[in-house]
Amino acid sequence: AAAGKLLVVPVDGSHWLSMREVLDMLQQKGHEVVVVAPDVSLHIKPSKNLMMKMYSVPYTHEEMEKEF
Repeated sequence: AAAGKLLVVPVDGSHWLSMREVLDMLQQKGHEVVVVAPDVSLHIKPSKNLMMKMYSVPYTHEEMEKEF
């Protein structure tokens, strides 16, 4: 099978932690993976293995942590 393109818009939290491993494996097999995520999050951080596209959100990291 030929490698494909995958656009991922993850939800922050434990789902992302599991998904990141799968995305790393897909990328290693030749798939082009692009992750679109907010610039303020708990677990979603830029990665050298994945192409990350970050977008601005109207709250700070401190405000988000306070709500959690």
